[in-house]
Amino acid sequence: MARYIFITGGVVSSLGKGLASAALGALLQARGFSVRLRKLDPYLNVDPGTMSPFEHGEVFVTDDGAETDLDLGHYERFTGVPASMTDSVSSGRIYSDVLEKERRGDYLGKTIQVVPHVTNQIKEFIHIGEDDVDFMLCEIGGTVGDIEGLPFFEAIRQFSHDKPRGQCIFMHLTLLPYLAASGELKTKPTQHSVKELQSIGIAPDILVCRSEQPIPEKEREKIALFCNVRKESVVAAYDLNSIYEAPLAYHREGLDQAVLDAFQISPAPKPDLSIWTDVSDRIHKTDGEVKVAIVGKYIQLEDAYKSIKEALTHGGMANRVKVKVEWVDAEIFDREDPAPHLEGFHAIIVPGGFGERGTEGKIKAAEFARTRKIPYLGICLGMQMAVIEAARNVAGIATAGSEEFDHEAGKRRFEPVVYHLKEWIQGNEKVKRKVSDDKGGTMRLGAYDATLKDDSRVAEIYGTTQIDERHRHRYEVDIAYRKQLEECGLTFSGMSPDGRLPEIVEWSDHPWFIGVQFHPELKSKPFAPHPLFADFIRAAVENSRLV
Repeated sequence: MARYIFITGGVVSSLGKGLASAALGALLQARGFSVRLRKLDPYLNVDPGTMSPFEHGEVFVTDDGAETDLDLGHYERFTGVPASMTDSVSSGRIYSDVLEKERRGDYLGKTIQVVPHVTNQIKEFIHIGEDDVDFMLCEIGGTVGDIEGLPFFEAIRQFSHDKPRGQCIFMHLTLLPYLAASGELKTKPTQHSVKELQSIGIAPDILVCRSEQPIPEKEREKIALFCNVRKESVVAAYDLNSIYEAPLAYHREGLDQAVLDAFQISPAPKPDLSIWTDVSDRIHKTDGEVKVAIVGKYIQLEDAYKSIKEALTHGGMANRVKVKVEWVDAEIFDREDPAPHLEGFHAIIVPGGFGERGTEGKIKAAEFARTRKIPYLGICLGMQMAVIEAARNVAGIATAGSEEFDHEAGKRRFEPVVYHLKEWIQGNEKVKRKVSDDKGGTMRLGAYDATLKDDSRVAEIYGTTQIDERHRHRYEVDIAYRKQLEECGLTFSGMSPDGRLPEIVEWSDHPWFIGVQFHPELKSKPFAPHPLFADFIRAAVENSRLV
C-alpha cells in the first residue's frame, strides 16, 4: 500500500509547487521507488478543456483522453510515468459526482453536506491506485486559507487519520521574501502560513522554502522552532537557471532524505542520479544556438504553449544546442508581410488553437517556411493551415479553408479542405459527433495509433511505421483532397489505421516541412526527447549553418 505525501502551498503556491512535486517524484524514482503524482484542484469548477488559454494556460491531454491542468505535464516530464484521468480532479468534478450519487439515491435521502459527502468523495479519488505504487504524491492546488480549498484540506486531514500512523506526511511550500532595503530574509510569512495550516488540523512534516538568497543557519533554526518541524526538514528552494536542475538541487538540499526520514525508512537505497546529471550537462554544455519562432495566437501567456517550449528545450538537449524561442503574434501577418518578422529564424512552429482569429497569419507563416525552405513543424491547427496553404497556393483551390471558420461565421465562405470530424474509431467502437454537440470533452481526445508511409521522412525519424500519439481536435483534413495535393508534392505520410484520417503531411521537396494532427510535445521528456522535436532542432541547426 502506498505511502502518501500531501503537498500544500502557502503564499508561494504559484512559484513552484508543481515543480517541487515533480522533482521529488523523480528523486524517489532515483532511489528505486515507484511513484504516482496526483493533482487536486479546488479552483477549477469546470473542465480545464473549456477554459481560455489566456487565463489558464495549456490544457494537458493524457493517453486516456483526459483534459487536465498543465502541472500533469511537469509530472510526466520528470518521472516518465504516463498520467491518466485518475491523476487530476477539480472541485467541479467532485461536486458533479456527489450530485449524481444523490440523484441515484446512493445517500438514501440524507441531507447532502460538504462534510462528510464532499470530503468522502475527495478521499475516494485519492485512494485510486494506491496498491500499485510505493509513493503517492498528492498536490493540493492553490493556497492554504483560500475558501475554495477548505473541503480539500479537510479531506486530506481526515485521510491521514484514516490511515495507519506513519503512512501519510505533509509537505508545505512557502516563501521567504528578501527585503533588499534592510538586507533581511523574512520568516514571518512562513510562520503565518504554517499557523493557518495548523488551525485546520494539519501539521507539516517538511517545509520547502522558496528563497532568492541563501537561508542562514540562524533563520533555519528559527523556522524550525516556530513551525514545529525538525531543522533538517527545512529545505531551501533557490532560483534555478533551468527547471531541469530541480532534482539535483533538491537532492543537494536534502529533500528526498527528509521525506525518507519522515517515513522512518532506514536504511534507504542510494539514489542513482546519472540521468539528471546528464540532463544538467546537456543544459550547460552547448555547441551553439538556434532561433525558433512560435507563430501563435495565445502568446500573451507563454504557458498556453508550455509543452511545446519544453519539447523544444528537449530537442536542444538532444543536439547539444541552446534553443532560443521567440513568440510571434499570428495576427500581425493578417495585415503585414511576414518576411521582416520571420527572417533570421532557423525554424518555425505553428501550434494548435481554436477559432478563425489569426489563422490567415498562420497560413502566411506556412507559406513563408515552404517557399524559403525553412524547417517547419505544424501541430494540429498548424498542420491544417499548412494544408490550406498548399491547397490555395499550389493546388489552385483559391477558396480553400476550414469548416470551423464557416461554422464560426455562420455562413459558407470556403471550400472545406478541413471539415468537422463526424466519426472515428476509438478502440473497438465507432464514435459519432455532430456540430451541435456540446463543445467540452467531445473532441477526438487521447492516444490514437497511426501508420506511417515506408519511405517517408517521419518513418525515418521515428524508426518505425507504427506510432501512437495524443490528439485534441474536432476538425480534420479531408482525405478527398489527398490525390490532388499529393500530385503537387504534399505527401500524406501518416494515416489512421483504417486509412480514413490524415495524421501527418510532409513536403517531399523541402528540407524539413512536417505537419502533424496530433500533439507530439505532450510525450517529450528531458531524458527522452520526442523524435520529431529532436530532428526538428537538428534541421534547425543545419539551417543555421547555411544562413
